[in-house]
Amino acid sequence: MKYLPLIFVLIVLSFVSCKPTEKAEESSKQWYKGNLHTHSYWSDGDDYPEMIMDWYKSHEYDFVVLSDHNTLAQGEKWKLIPKSPSHEMGFQKYLDKYGEEVQYRKDSAGRIEVKLKTLAEYAPMFEEVGEFLIIQSQELTESFEKKPLHMNVTNIQKLIPAEGGNSVAEVLQNGLDRVKAQRDSTGVPMFLHINHPNFIWAITPEDIIALDGERFFEVYNGHPLVHNYGDSLRPSMEVLWDKVQMAYLQADKPLLYGLAVDDAHNYHVFDQNSSNPGRGWVMVLAESLDPASLVEAMERGDFYSSTGVTLSSIEFDGKMLSIEVEPEAGITYTIQFFGTKKSNPEATGVLLDEKIGENASYNLEADDMYVRAKIISSKPKENPYQLGDMEVAWTQPVMRN
Repeated sequence: MKYLPLIFVLIVLSFVSCKPTEKAEESSKQWYKGNLHTHSYWSDGDDYPEMIMDWYKSHEYDFVVLSDHNTLAQGEKWKLIPKSPSHEMGFQKYLDKYGEEVQYRKDSAGRIEVKLKTLAEYAPMFEEVGEFLIIQSQELTESFEKKPLHMNVTNIQKLIPAEGGNSVAEVLQNGLDRVKAQRDSTGVPMFLHINHPNFIWAITPEDIIALDGERFFEVYNGHPLVHNYGDSLRPSMEVLWDKVQMAYLQADKPLLYGLAVDDAHNYHVFDQNSSNPGRGWVMVLAESLDPASLVEAMERGDFYSSTGVTLSSIEFDGKMLSIEVEPEAGITYTIQFFGTKKSNPEATGVLLDEKIGENASYNLEADDMYVRAKIISSKPKENPYQLGDMEVAWTQPVMRN
């Protein structure tokens, strides 16, 4: 769509050099921008699905999900509009934009109820082949001892009810197992990712280390209450990422990939106390804009996460990881490479190298367990998660061949 790179992009994850056929396969791919965690009136968001889809499409996203809590946008649902200026203004905007398509009524107290459109009803209003895609999703919402345990299921085909468990890890593992069972039974590519581990400090690195089959978690979430940066006693999401990564590789588990999402709930008031759209997203290098292609690309690690930085090239030939930024005038970039040494696995997430500029490379040493890159811009993030945040991007970890 709108994200064909300015510089020809190749991501080579398996071989030192590519055969001509492999180069042809890579050249047919392009970047797609998407958000994998969003809410609407179908659960605890404060706007209508059509208004939300219009926001993302008009802001040049290629794909988006509505991941409402323990529900899919199916069947009949009427939403009682709260008596507040922002909600009432939102209803008027909705009515002005969609007119006769809006079904609403008033109850005996004069309060407005709106019939929400299902996914089957609103998707055709926005989807365009190769241009804009809506993927069905669910935020599987569980708890253990009052700890909120939330997991998003991308490209889910059938609602998965909350099941519970006897520990945090067991609840999470039950979710993973049920998603795998649905994928196996339907043959449809889908995946579960762990949401905001530090939300009410619910999920520890040890909880995630105990899991089998987890491949994705949120390294960045735009909700103001999720503690992305940790505190004096608990780890940030990047520290958690590196600690879990080390443990996974020591146990011969696959790499863990980090997602950026906005976790939008609030679409009327934009400020530091609201959970707004546009704070975090993924850029996926895929063959086509369809759910299976996007899911499979992400499972290969063919994506990066961002809050504003755009990359024009990510290359890995089995030994060297090279990054090139698509620069903005007047903006500087710091490219950092983090990893963990096999000879000192307890020192996780060490800064291995840092360069100022629009491109940088790191040659993985035999002692490097894995390496990932973080790109920090000098450009302040608009409507940030936290005051003082700059635009950032994270690549996925790679291992030396």
